[in-house]
Amino acid sequence: MRIHYAHAAEVIVRKIAMNAVRQPANLSIDSKLMKEAKGLDVNVSRAAEAGIAEAVAAEKTRLWKLENRATIEAWNEYVEKHGIPLEEHRQF
Repeated sequence: MRIHYAHAAEVIVRKIAMNAVRQPANLSIDSKLMKEAKGLDVNVSRAAEAGIAEAVAAEKTRLWKLENRATIEAWNEYVEKHGIPLEEHRQF
């Protein structure tokens, strides 16, 4: 049995876009990539924000897994030894 902890980046970005107070930032971005993005009418600020939101979510997930590693391993050991609690009541 696996314990999952994940965020959908799309949902996070929507929440940010709806509630965000924006702060100007200076970023260094590859000039070829910037030209291509502008040529495709990509909103670079929103794309950068989405990428940062995804990176933050991934880092939070990584840290959560590290902080909870012992508990997850203990649970997995329990399930290997004793099986899934209340398994007889599962309908799948």
